[in-house]
Amino acid sequence: MSFGLVTIPIKVVPATESHAISFRQVHTEDGGRIRYRKICELDGRQLQDDEIGKGYEVSKDTIVAVTDEDLAEMPLPTAKAIEIVAFVPAASIDPVRIGTSYYLQPDGQVAGKPYVLLRKALGRSAKVAVAKFALRGRERLGLLQVKEDALVLHTMHWPDEVRSPETLAPGEVELSVDEITGALALMDTMTEEHLPALSDRYRDALEEVIAAKAAGKEPPAAEDSEQATGGEVVDLMAALNASVTAAKEARGETDDDADVHNLPTKKKPAAKKTTTKKKTAAARPKKAS
Repeated sequence: MSFGLVTIPIKVVPATESHAISFRQVHTEDGGRIRYRKICELDGRQLQDDEIGKGYEVSKDTIVAVTDEDLAEMPLPTAKAIEIVAFVPAASIDPVRIGTSYYLQPDGQVAGKPYVLLRKALGRSAKVAVAKFALRGRERLGLLQVKEDALVLHTMHWPDEVRSPETLAPGEVELSVDEITGALALMDTMTEEHLPALSDRYRDALEEVIAAKAAGKEPPAAEDSEQATGGEVVDLMAALNASVTAAKEARGETDDDADVHNLPTKKKPAAKKTTTKKKTAAARPKKAS
C-alpha cells in the first residue's frame, strides 16, 4: 500500500464472514445430489479445474483467451499495490457506494512503523483515504479507515455503478405536522447510545427446521403474527402511538408517556357564522313648514 512516497507491505484479510446456511440441489424423488460438471462443448470431455482458463467473448463465435500472466503483467500501478489517491472528509462518502470490507495486516517487521503512522494520522482526523487497487481481474475503488488498531479497506462502487433513486420515490404525498412529529417521537423512543446486539432470527429458525427434519420430526409451527397487508390504508397516528407504546414496553419503561406527546388532532374548521345586516330605513326628508 502506498500514499505519497510511503510504502507499507500488507496482507489483505477478509473482515467479515458469512454464516448463511447453504443448500445443495437434490433429486426430489430419491434425495440424490445434483452436481454440475464442466464439459467442453467442442470435444465433450469433462474438465478439471487446472484445465480451465479465462476467455473474453469478443463476438458470438470468437473468444479471446486471457491468462493469469497477462493479467499480472498489465502496465497498471494498482496491479500489485493499493494506491491512496486522496484524503476526503468521512461525511462526504455516500454509504450506498461501500461494499465488502477487508482488514489490512502489516506484512513483515518493516511494515510496522508506516502502518501505525497512517493509522494514527487517520485516527486523529475526520478524513478517510480513497484508494485504487486491482482485485479479481478488475481495478477497484476503495476506502481506508481505522477500526480499533487496524486499517480497514472497503471496496467501493464506481460512480457510474450507482443507480439514481430519482425514479424510485413515490409521487406527491400529503403529511400533517402531527404525523411528522409522531414519527420523530417514535425515533426518540427507539434511540440507542450504541448499535444494539442483534441476531439473525431467520438463520436460527432455519437451523431448527433442519434439525427437526434431520431427526425425522415435524418442523416447528410458525407463530401467528398480525401484520398489515400492503393494500390496507393505515391510520398513521394510531400506528405511531401503538409503536411508541410497544417500544416502551420492550425497553421496560412505564406507559405514562406512551402516547406521542399527546399529539393534537386535527380540528375541523369552524363553520362560518352568517350575519344579516339590519336594513335601516332611509331618512325621510323633513316637510317644509
